[in-house]
Amino acid sequence: MLPFLAQRMALGEALLNLLLYLSIFIPFLALAWTLYYHVTRTHIPPGIRQGAKLHVVSLVGNLMFGLALFLEKVGICHKYVIWRLVMNGIPPREDAKLIIKDLLFDGIPVRIYWPKASPARNGRGMLYLHGGAGLFGSIRTYERVCRYIARESDTVVVSVEFRLAPEHLHPVPLLDCCTAAIHFLKNAKEYGVDPNRIAIGGDSSGGTFAAVVCQELVTRVDLPRMRAQIMVYPFLQAVDFNLPSHQQNCSVPMLFRKRAIKLGFAYLTGKTINVEGIIESAHVPRDMWVKYRKWISADNLPEEFKARGYVSKVPVSFSQKLYELVKPAFDPRFVPLLAEDAIICQLPETFISTCEHDVLRDDGLLYKKRLEDNGVPVTWHHVQDGFHGVAFFIDHALLEFPGTRDCMEHVAQFLKGL
Repeated sequence: MLPFLAQRMALGEALLNLLLYLSIFIPFLALAWTLYYHVTRTHIPPGIRQGAKLHVVSLVGNLMFGLALFLEKVGICHKYVIWRLVMNGIPPREDAKLIIKDLLFDGIPVRIYWPKASPARNGRGMLYLHGGAGLFGSIRTYERVCRYIARESDTVVVSVEFRLAPEHLHPVPLLDCCTAAIHFLKNAKEYGVDPNRIAIGGDSSGGTFAAVVCQELVTRVDLPRMRAQIMVYPFLQAVDFNLPSHQQNCSVPMLFRKRAIKLGFAYLTGKTINVEGIIESAHVPRDMWVKYRKWISADNLPEEFKARGYVSKVPVSFSQKLYELVKPAFDPRFVPLLAEDAIICQLPETFISTCEHDVLRDDGLLYKKRLEDNGVPVTWHHVQDGFHGVAFFIDHALLEFPGTRDCMEHVAQFLKGL
């Protein structure tokens, strides 16, 4: 009996030692992988001010990204749980200049920000749709962004908590945004807003959703017309991932080209996609390629945006299998740049912000041209030292970048003019 107990105790001690070693080894391995990934994959152009800070932010982001993937692999939790938790961050302190309430718009959770200094009737309103590829992000994540907009532009801001993929795949998040938008337009006066002074906007995928909601509602004669749409570095097309900005900024934080494609198609399909095939445009049938070249082409971009080593590339052979897998990617409800002119020409006044060092820069530039070609007034602001995600850091103290306030001040200024 005693030898048996001794063996069990020895085994237990060995297991405890193993767990101790793993608790030390796994974080070390994760850190080593993150450092290797950062050094070998990340490029921060000299044109970005405070590049050292971006190095640190990117390194921490990649560490969280890698840790989430590891926890998913070992079956502890889904990677999106970690990403969403990290993105929520630390809540800001109370803002004495704002009244903030959580409500429901036809079942969709929203958070409303009222400036205390403005009158409680016939004010300006904005529906804000957060970024995060439709996979993460929340009204809590974008608390500082919405507070800043409401406070600095004297606008009633409604932040929408739409459902997220992969639990709720496209178009569910988009439909939630449409539901919230329709409710706000119909009931604006209840919130002290003139229904004819409502803008819709967002950053990254939130800008995508804003563009799509505008397109979806522009023909609705039973609703007040959206006063404006605001898009901050939006994703707008999935036809060509070899535009100048894709080549020039493919490894610039906070959004790499491969990661952008993986996240976008995870939102759309819930599946892992052949990224290399997408980059080479093997998913685009020849007839579609010919049709969309009039809208999606480096020829439609100003020459200065091709200066940093852009090389024109010919698509590889078409893959029917890949096309069938990503077929929904040609639906304008996913890629609003592909909407027909009959819709584009009816869209409201538009603000577009692009960043020089953003992989999605050219999406915004191409949409700007399409809107202008169809007679839609466009205010364009280009953040010369900006990168994807730069606006998110507003009011994050030391994490704020020079391009952050530059971008957000122009958003607020545009709203003031509505």
